[in-house]
Amino acid sequence: MKNQCNLIVLRRALHHAAVLILITSVSLGATAAAQVPMPKDTLGFTPGDDRKLASWASIVDYFKRLDVASDRVKFEEIGKTTMGAPFVYATISSPENLKRIKKYEEINAKLADPRTIKSSDAAAKALIKEGKTIVLITCGVHSTEVGSTLSSMLIAYRLASSTEPEIKKILDNTIILMVPSLNPDGVDIVKNWYDKTLGTPYEGTEPPELYHKYVGHDNNRDWYAFTQVETQLTVDKIHNVWHPQIVHDIHQQGAFGSRLFLPPYMPPVEPNVPKQIVEGYTELGNAMAADLRKQGFQGITTNSTYDAWTPARAYSHYHGGVRILSETASARLATPINVSFDQLRGSEGYDAKKESANFGPIWKGGEWKLRNITDYMTGAAFSLLNHAANNREKWLSRFYEIGKEAVRPRKDGELFGLALVPSWNGQEIVKILERGGIEIEAAKGSSIGETTIKEGTRVIRAAQPYFALAKGLLESQKYPNLLDENGHPIAPYDVTGHTLSLLMDVKVIPIFQEFETYKGGWGFGSGGGSSRCYGTLDYRIYKSHVPSMDEGWSRWAVEKYEHMLPNRARYCSVRHDSIRNDQLNQNYLSNSVNVIIFPDQSPLQILNGYAKGTMPDEYTGGVGKEGVENLKKFVEAGGTLVFMNRSSNFAIREFNLPIKDVTAGLARKDFYIPGSILRTELDLTSPIAKGMPQQSIAWFENGPAFEVDPSAWSTGFSRPSADKKPPEGGTPSVTVIAKYPADPKQILLSGWALGSDKIAGKAALVEVKIGKGKIILFGFRPQYRGQSLATFPLLFNAISQ
Repeated sequence: MKNQCNLIVLRRALHHAAVLILITSVSLGATAAAQVPMPKDTLGFTPGDDRKLASWASIVDYFKRLDVASDRVKFEEIGKTTMGAPFVYATISSPENLKRIKKYEEINAKLADPRTIKSSDAAAKALIKEGKTIVLITCGVHSTEVGSTLSSMLIAYRLASSTEPEIKKILDNTIILMVPSLNPDGVDIVKNWYDKTLGTPYEGTEPPELYHKYVGHDNNRDWYAFTQVETQLTVDKIHNVWHPQIVHDIHQQGAFGSRLFLPPYMPPVEPNVPKQIVEGYTELGNAMAADLRKQGFQGITTNSTYDAWTPARAYSHYHGGVRILSETASARLATPINVSFDQLRGSEGYDAKKESANFGPIWKGGEWKLRNITDYMTGAAFSLLNHAANNREKWLSRFYEIGKEAVRPRKDGELFGLALVPSWNGQEIVKILERGGIEIEAAKGSSIGETTIKEGTRVIRAAQPYFALAKGLLESQKYPNLLDENGHPIAPYDVTGHTLSLLMDVKVIPIFQEFETYKGGWGFGSGGGSSRCYGTLDYRIYKSHVPSMDEGWSRWAVEKYEHMLPNRARYCSVRHDSIRNDQLNQNYLSNSVNVIIFPDQSPLQILNGYAKGTMPDEYTGGVGKEGVENLKKFVEAGGTLVFMNRSSNFAIREFNLPIKDVTAGLARKDFYIPGSILRTELDLTSPIAKGMPQQSIAWFENGPAFEVDPSAWSTGFSRPSADKKPPEGGTPSVTVIAKYPADPKQILLSGWALGSDKIAGKAALVEVKIGKGKIILFGFRPQYRGQSLATFPLLFNAISQ
């Protein structure tokens, strides 16, 4: 008996067939539909076919052919990816709109910044009447979510070829910016792996490497730090040029929940997001869900699972545009799966087996394949585009109102701006803020309230279009204490703290009165170094076959900021590379290697890796017991091992260190810190703390906190009593370099910390001396997502001391 999902496929197939019949008989504008190439003419298959993925070169080739064949499509390359592939996008609209494309770009820029509009509201109404809704559709940021990049070609083809009145209205009233992939390198990484394993027991598994060279899945957590090339290109050459009212970000989710998620988002909403944005994504998401249900799509949820807290995923929310995240259920890459009704499960806010106000109609299970995924994605995209076209003036009016509120003059008692106190790394935060469209000026020296602002201090006026982003990044977050009916914390979708000023150690002063400015300002200094030079620093970063985003971030951090090594000038040369399991198992550790870094990863993944039978043999196994023994010999002979966050527990267990993780075994209702910024206190007598302030931060997320066994001879904060004698016979000596405040109320700086008393006074960073070498344990990620410059010196000191 055919299930209801197959009926949807048949309905969509009949719809596509009707469109193709219509295309053969009618033309629109200068381009006959029959002249527009179908995706299969380039790819050799139709996107959505089982077990078929497209290479990036073939996708680019298809869009180039669309550009040539259709006067509705303008395709361009705007730069190169991290690995040198073309980064591209297509502008799609009516031929008449494309002929006047610069005019519409100018109209939208004026509406984005009402300070540029003379006569204000009256002139704005004229621009709104003439303007078009700008819709940015982004696909493929997560490359294992293969459906969206394939769907981009199906969407583009229909827009470029169809003679349907619905499509004509969309083209006349909107300008669509289509990014086929935000991560082109990953398109080929995933396709190559899929093709390699096709027809084997490992078909449909994910690649044993990050699908972005450095950051993997975290490339969609980069929308305020702008660390990666692809993020920078999208922001600089699309977002900041076009200022879209709507961003449709197409994703996939797990296979056993809803078939499709659409906004509105769950609470909480980050408090600097304008209310009009919340209204906009609520209206549009609910309208799309209702429309798709009417068309027969099943298993749709709204107001569940995903929140709108962090700006790391929502650049547009701070730039006048709504982000419409869609999440469609996955298969095994391009391989079909079967899902029974009993396998279905819900997530926060819904149950996939029960119809409710924000979920339904129920999908009862059955075969789920790539064609289902592309059908849901294309259906959602055209539902969104119809709303954008039918409500053009409403979208533009809302966009203008957001900008108008942002630039209005401030009144007494309101926040007039923020001042950035000069610091050694302040230039980095200035670059980030300016990339986000934030205007930064120099203050004339004056006393503002009880604070004296020095001449030339960098200041950010509140009355400007994107001040909400600056405020969100420079103030501390106070995440609400969200608990379920059983007292368990409700997890945020990502993290709870994103205070860039804390992460980068830049002091911010709020200004509550008018102030004067001029162009220019303080320069931000950089560290110097000794002219002395000797020897070579050769360090390695552990790279498992189980991909770790933190490993990628570690490589990125040392490649970009290696000049920050406090003792860099001591060495005539510095080398770094990856080190693999086989090298550790074969005792590859030559005398030239000084340091090995283990990024954040679970201890079991480090020790065991992939189990036999789950991946091809060459990708199975971990460090193993033999590798552990070789690491012990490496330390005893004078080497340094650096462990970060969860990997520290690997060291504690495998090296039998006299240290306990006090968070181990704690119930989540008793202790939960889901990505927050904590205060630390440092022992400045330690070389690892050289150049650091006495108080600093730790990025805490699923990390340990340490308690030192009192029988270990220790120094620093864990200094023993005077009558305590040092141990004999090679017992490790432990130095506590950083700890959390003894007062639990002083621990949290930004985010959410439930049960912070459990780590009060406990160690966050320790050094253990063994033989001639040492092991350094970070209970946090000192290089968190390339943002935590405040703690980079701790890592670099650990590497180079």
